[in-house]
Amino acid sequence: MLRTWQAECAAQVIDKFTSNKRSHFFCQATPGAGKTVMAAEVAKRLFQEGMIDLVLCFSPSISVAEGMKKTFSWKLECCFNGGLGSLGGSYTYQSIRFLDENFWNTVCKYRVLVVFDEIHHCSFDDEGRSNSWGLEIVSKIQGFARYTLALSGTPWRSDRLPIVMAEYSDPDGKVVCDYHYGLQQAVEDKVCRRPKIVLIDNEHLSVKAGNDNQYFASILDCLKQSDISYHSVIHNEDAMNYILNSGCQKLAQIRQESPNAGGLVVAASIKHAKHIQKRLIEHFHQSACIVTYHHDNPLNEIESFRHSNVQWIVSVGMISEGTDIPRLQVCCHMSSVKTELYFRQVLGRILRVNDSPNQEAWLYTFAEESLIGFAERIEQDIPESCQFIKSHEQLEALGKTQSFIQAAMSNDKTIVSRDFSIQLNWSKLDAVQNDVHSYFEDHDELRLGDFKQRVIATFI
Repeated sequence: MLRTWQAECAAQVIDKFTSNKRSHFFCQATPGAGKTVMAAEVAKRLFQEGMIDLVLCFSPSISVAEGMKKTFSWKLECCFNGGLGSLGGSYTYQSIRFLDENFWNTVCKYRVLVVFDEIHHCSFDDEGRSNSWGLEIVSKIQGFARYTLALSGTPWRSDRLPIVMAEYSDPDGKVVCDYHYGLQQAVEDKVCRRPKIVLIDNEHLSVKAGNDNQYFASILDCLKQSDISYHSVIHNEDAMNYILNSGCQKLAQIRQESPNAGGLVVAASIKHAKHIQKRLIEHFHQSACIVTYHHDNPLNEIESFRHSNVQWIVSVGMISEGTDIPRLQVCCHMSSVKTELYFRQVLGRILRVNDSPNQEAWLYTFAEESLIGFAERIEQDIPESCQFIKSHEQLEALGKTQSFIQAAMSNDKTIVSRDFSIQLNWSKLDAVQNDVHSYFEDHDELRLGDFKQRVIATFI
């Protein structure tokens, strides 16, 4: 049984494809709404109408590609592995370059529907700023595909370059979608959970650097006016203990009604993730597994957690977008990546509804400037700050920001702006006062007073 929006969108896709021999359709539907099922329904109807012979799906990760494979196989009632007798296959964007000439020569002989999931990962324009995935789509797929269907929950890029095959309004640079289904609609339709975002702050902070002392009224002021880095905050033992304690308490409340509910911790690095997993198990007495790109088979780890009763899964970038684990209802966001795209994709992991009695969704993070803004704008489906821009100066600045983010993701060491690291001592925790050891061997000290939380309840 299709959801109302899925049936409506699928009908519009079929109408457009029927009236045009070669068509492209762009669907924007909030993370967790069920875009893959809608796309599989479109493929099923096109087969029934005799309009296509094959369907190919492309997505940004092996996890998402595997999920699409299962959904299309279920909807089309056939195997969907690209082999003999199947009606198509599911691949990653990375794999496009490795599909040989025989593959393309074969598919070119048929009427093909191509589905692009999370299409915002692929950029293309005529000024040489395209990424490799966008170039591959234009050079190898766009020309032969009879129909193309692009899907995205967050239709913009952090570098604000144009998305491949997308249309933009001029001059304001807003993406033009054929169909739009926002989070507010999804919450009202009970398709997605109503998220609550908790911004964790602290007051009466003091920073001791050498013989000098500085005083601040909030984390935001401290980060702006001192050499304390956000990277240092999310790696500090007391800070981690506080946010994990908050998440564990909330998960325990939810599990009183929904015993199978689970939590997600988004870590900054593999070292960070391992440390968090150890804290969850040894200090908070939680069951916790971990999945990173270093695992031999991360799909098995994710699949095992999906069907288990384990309380927490700790991830570094493996469970961000398109990964369907409906039992996730609590998230502790401790990533060093602070882009609106990533923030919303992480939030989307706890928004998928299921049949459990409790359908709460809680995300915990720190009151850092960017994250505050993202949380306050969550009711805007496509914020103005995420429009496509053409200014070369802005693009250059954004490119530098992206380079720093990538460096932060791959670096397990402290990022500081002086020659030394900074030790953080967060005091007056509601719980977890003992057995706290420094995560870094640092010298300068940040003292904090009482914690406070600001809850942003959306769509009230």
